[in-house]
Amino acid sequence: MQNTKSTYQDVHHDLIKDCRKGNQKSQMQIYKLYYKAMFNTSFRITGNATDAEDIMQESFIDAFQKLDQYLEDGSFGGWLKRIVINNSLDFVKKQKPPIESIDHLTIVEDADFEETTNYEAFRFNDIREAMEMLKDEYRIILSLYLFEGYDHEEISEILGISYNLSRTRYSRAKSQLQEKALTIQKERSIKWA
Repeated sequence: MQNTKSTYQDVHHDLIKDCRKGNQKSQMQIYKLYYKAMFNTSFRITGNATDAEDIMQESFIDAFQKLDQYLEDGSFGGWLKRIVINNSLDFVKKQKPPIESIDHLTIVEDADFEETTNYEAFRFNDIREAMEMLKDEYRIILSLYLFEGYDHEEISEILGISYNLSRTRYSRAKSQLQEKALTIQKERSIKWA
């Protein structure tokens, strides 16, 4: 019988192998390959560039110290991103206690999740500014769903919340984002009128 185990090998396998040996030059190469993406991931969750920078740096240190846990059964970038996301979420949780409890949430039905927002009508800067104005739990849900590509099942696992709560927060976050972006857009058009 043939072995059906995946023979996946990361594109940076040789660099990672050298990093496991403590080679600082290889670690710097890995850092240069991934630092922008990891900073952006953290920034979208924390909403603060300084905090995102600190978290990203700490995440690389964590990753290099835990390289023996990376089994190369998926991409190194995906494994590193999960460390960055977890560190970013831990940071946010330490900063502010959760505002909303499950008892106060309404379950959103599937019909409520049709994509009706025309985000193309907004400028990128309007969306970015509106994202920064959102409550942490809304910004995090939007970041994980829209930018990081996680589905609600994965988000519920990452955040330790129910699947329905993830969907509900996402729905509310989308509404808040659209509302805030519209306000920003109106203020900008009045300013230039």
